[in-house]
Amino acid sequence: MSDPHCVFCRIVTREFPAEILWEDDRVMAILDINPIHYGHALVIPKGHARDLLTLNEDDLRAVMSATQKVARALVQGLGLEGFNIFSNNGKIAGQSVFHFHMHVTPRYPDDNIRFVLQLKTYRNDAMAEYARKIRDHLLPPSP
Repeated sequence: MSDPHCVFCRIVTREFPAEILWEDDRVMAILDINPIHYGHALVIPKGHARDLLTLNEDDLRAVMSATQKVARALVQGLGLEGFNIFSNNGKIAGQSVFHFHMHVTPRYPDDNIRFVLQLKTYRNDAMAEYARKIRDHLLPPSP
């Protein structure tokens, strides 16, 4: 399934150009056109899924396997000491292309990329309450 208005779907069908790093029947890996660092790659399922929550399990497995392959190739090909992998899901999380994808971005010493976090501490019974709210929506594993 593809979305004719989706830039990634149009890359998959070769309607839009991209620097393709790797592909199989389910996944394509390309260089990001606006990279954080040169070599920044995107791993996308060929079937359209808006975000992680709409991605089917077979495509998720394929994307994660390809993400590992691409990360290994970045480390070996660019001589990296490390990398980040991430996915933005939802506009509030920074998603700008609404076709699920994983970012694999090289990291370099003194690259001045910082994740500025304001870590929190659970108070009183708040941790147990958050855990309960989440557990209430988790399905038991399938046999």
